[in-house]
Amino acid sequence: MELYLDLHSQPCRSVFLFAKAVGIPFEFKLVDLAAGQQYSEEFGKISIMRKVPVMKDGSFILTESVAILKYLAQKHSSSVADHWYPADLKQRACVNEYLSWQHMNLRTHGSKVFLLRALYPVIMGSEVPKEKMDAAIEDLNQSLNLLEEKFLQKKPFIVGEKMSLADLVAVVEIMQPVGTGLDVFEGRPKLIAWRERVKKEIGEKLFDEAHEAIMKVTSLPQKMKSNSDLEMLIPKFRKIFS
Repeated sequence: MELYLDLHSQPCRSVFLFAKAVGIPFEFKLVDLAAGQQYSEEFGKISIMRKVPVMKDGSFILTESVAILKYLAQKHSSSVADHWYPADLKQRACVNEYLSWQHMNLRTHGSKVFLLRALYPVIMGSEVPKEKMDAAIEDLNQSLNLLEEKFLQKKPFIVGEKMSLADLVAVVEIMQPVGTGLDVFEGRPKLIAWRERVKKEIGEKLFDEAHEAIMKVTSLPQKMKSNSDLEMLIPKFRKIFS
């Protein structure tokens, strides 16, 4: 099995971490997003979507991180512990509920803060307007509040006593703005304790390995400046920032 990944991407990190944590063997195929490799002719033959992650299992190609995570959990159900994607109807529904919610909430808002803080000055040639940044951080805080109040409540993990795919997807999204130097955990002891439980379950060494690139994201703008295809990428990012 091949996984096409760039660990600057939070969905890629979730797939990488899950496969590593549960011992599913795979070949890591780097798709350097900052270099524009997703737009290469070679990658286009793998996925017309031109996004990562992509899984290639024999002749079967699958895009979308949540679909890949569920596929891997179910294909390897004989060796993957049930708590990751529980067979119990209600517990699985709770995992699916979070995975459905997060895409337009925590993922969207965390990504926007990341892009504004890390890439806006390079792409737009100016500092982020204060009102734009303040609004983005407010949206992110609202999503974090919902994560705490609706999904975590007083439980150790989102679904209950054990970690699931929901926790894995949540933590990689929260770490995205953290990589830009914004401590979104500040003043949130419940989230801090949850993060530490997640890290312990995954393994701190593996967690740090997966997040090494994003924690050094300050070098990303300079890398993009040296990218000969930057002019092609600028209109795509300006559309996001407008």
